[in-house]
Amino acid sequence: MRAARYHEYGGTDTLVVEQAPDPLPGPGEIRVRVMAASVNPVDWKVRNGSVRAFLPIDLPAIPGRDVAGLVDRTGEGVSSVDIGDRVFGLGGVTGATAELAVLSAWAHAPANWSDTEAAAAGLASVTALGGLKALGQLEGRTLLIEGAAGGVGGAAVEIARALGATVIGTASERNHAFLTSLGALPVTYGAGLAERLASLTPSGVDLVLDAAASGSLADLVDIVGDPDRVVTVADHVNAQRLGVRVANAVNDATLLAEAGALGEQGRYAPRIEQTYPLEEIAKAHAHSERGHVQGKIVVTI
Repeated sequence: MRAARYHEYGGTDTLVVEQAPDPLPGPGEIRVRVMAASVNPVDWKVRNGSVRAFLPIDLPAIPGRDVAGLVDRTGEGVSSVDIGDRVFGLGGVTGATAELAVLSAWAHAPANWSDTEAAAAGLASVTALGGLKALGQLEGRTLLIEGAAGGVGGAAVEIARALGATVIGTASERNHAFLTSLGALPVTYGAGLAERLASLTPSGVDLVLDAAASGSLADLVDIVGDPDRVVTVADHVNAQRLGVRVANAVNDATLLAEAGALGEQGRYAPRIEQTYPLEEIAKAHAHSERGHVQGKIVVTI
């Protein structure tokens, strides 16, 4: 199969498109013929070696974790899909950006999602849902999402609104129109956030989801007055110090199915900033590394 790979840790210049061995699904896994794969910040952090201490990989490696594709082979014990079914889902830390990928968690892709939207949904939706569920009841609550314009933040905005929350999202001013289109009340992040929130929502903020890891976690705790009312999906270092709960992304088929159901209902649609062909994988990674992305970057296979 054709795949994007890197043979050593480093920059985007380590990425090449070449022939690689076809993967085989193990028990409880499926293999898909990939239509599209998304690019997440963790992908280039794994590639450049900055997280190798707790996310070690074998080299050469294929970047990417989440895809959309057609099932072409199933492992032992799998009965929830048939060959040819269109699914979206998650594999390991690596292995997605190739013609074939093995998934350990998946759900049927909504018919109203394009292949690129389905590819963008996997990691973003399970991360967002994990964080939101850790916060508890959302209906009737006011939720602040720090870093609301990114892939996870944008998914969290739409899903939280579907679950009945009033959502305020932080982003740079150039992303405020985007947040408004998602249904959030936009506010600029950074110094003075508490004062801006006070004028925006005099009754205050009930809960906070941090999807940014921008160093603001202590300020977010101060805004709601209790670390138990804050969950981060990004700032592991400061969370431990402040007593804030961390929600890690997990390969959970139940969460994927929940996201897919919201998609079928028209209440969640992954937002795409830009797509790249497989041959431009280096450009896709460079785009993600620059940051300030509205939604997701997707590679088409």
